[in-house]
Amino acid sequence: MEIGALTEYVDAAQVVLYVFWAFFFALVFYLHQEGKREGYPLVDDLPRPEGRKPFKDTGPLMLLKKTFKLREGGEMELLTAAPDERPIAATRAASHPGAAMVPSGNPMTDGVGPGSWAERKDIPDAAIDGTPKLAPMRLATDFHVIDEDPDPRGMQVVGMDDDVGGTVSDIWVDKGEYMIRYLEFDVPGAGKRLVPMTRVVVHADKNQVKVISVRADQLAGVPTTKDPDVVTRLEEDRICAYYGGGQLFATKRRSEPLL
Repeated sequence: MEIGALTEYVDAAQVVLYVFWAFFFALVFYLHQEGKREGYPLVDDLPRPEGRKPFKDTGPLMLLKKTFKLREGGEMELLTAAPDERPIAATRAASHPGAAMVPSGNPMTDGVGPGSWAERKDIPDAAIDGTPKLAPMRLATDFHVIDEDPDPRGMQVVGMDDDVGGTVSDIWVDKGEYMIRYLEFDVPGAGKRLVPMTRVVVHADKNQVKVISVRADQLAGVPTTKDPDVVTRLEEDRICAYYGGGQLFATKRRSEPLL
């Protein structure tokens, strides 16, 4: 037999090839299973909660659980959570599955389309020391605005219509990322609200902060926080969803198609 031959019909090159094929098949099978740990089971998009039934997976050896150990304590398993039973304030534009949903209520607060939010835990994100990761600068005294940048505190808050809706009272910083996350502002007669920094443009020459997503009269409708010095994950999602909804639904013209 020649060098490398194991028998008259099998040599080392064949064995290596077969081992590679077996490894590649096992890899594809493993990735197929791991890819189903998140995002499954699929659920119908019917507006009625009672109509949202999970689609059973027909793939091989579906893995049903993936357990995460949570930093705040306890565990969470994917694929075992109860389905989202919140009613959807929208109707289908057509009868076929996957048809567009048309809001039937207030799309900026009803959690539909760009104004939707996830039911996250109602606890704040924690920094490495266990304290809330986001905090106003009245508490995060180690942070300051550098002299080269305008300090928005005290500036007027105007909506997309250029009307005044409030006054900036504080800046909320991310203690882990060292950046501004929100501006806090006072709405006359309604109290304090937050706006994501990514939704505003600071006009230092006009002493104004312009919110590009909503009108000035809509600023009072921004969801509030239970604690004036803490924002939870759920509250963050709902606040950002409000401005996301405003990006499309703040005016009727925004929700119409562009020709």
